[in-house]
Amino acid sequence: MKIYLAGPDVFLPDAIEIGRRKVEICARHGLTGLYPLDNVVDLSASDASLAIFKANEAMMDAADAIIANLTPFRGPSADAGTVYELGYAAGRGKFCLAYSNDPTVYRDRVARMCDVATSADRRLVDPEGLTVEHFGWPDNLMMIHALDLHGCPLVTPRQPSVDIWHDLAAFEACVELAVDHVKGKSS
Repeated sequence: MKIYLAGPDVFLPDAIEIGRRKVEICARHGLTGLYPLDNVVDLSASDASLAIFKANEAMMDAADAIIANLTPFRGPSADAGTVYELGYAAGRGKFCLAYSNDPTVYRDRVARMCDVATSADRRLVDPEGLTVEHFGWPDNLMMIHALDLHGCPLVTPRQPSVDIWHDLAAFEACVELAVDHVKGKSS
């Protein structure tokens, strides 16, 4: 099974090392990890961003599954590019897995960044009066249910990881779920 490894990991200072570790974990379990930074793109080219997009989509098309790192990135929610990739995979019938190294409920994450209040009509709102989703999930309901319906529920630790960008225990749990899925299909 080939698995596309989505996530904001590609923005880390040690992105290549993290990708190598994830690919090795996949290989140890008999799977092939496809890491976006393994694509060769000329970053000085005028169309570099489009080349990255096309290379990543081609890699996702070649994959049988996705493992998305939905750990909050630059805000209370998952990385926007990773969310696109998860939706792309779900829309193409790929087996979808994801993890977040922060199990905190979304509403509480938003409250870390701004005041969350109850409006006169009993909605949770931010300072601009915009509704704050609160279904008790660690992130937006669309991602949670995409996983439930197209793969496995979101994997999270009981407590936020001490090093959310380098702790790969939840990632490895997703790899093990992928192995179980492959075994279940061959039974």
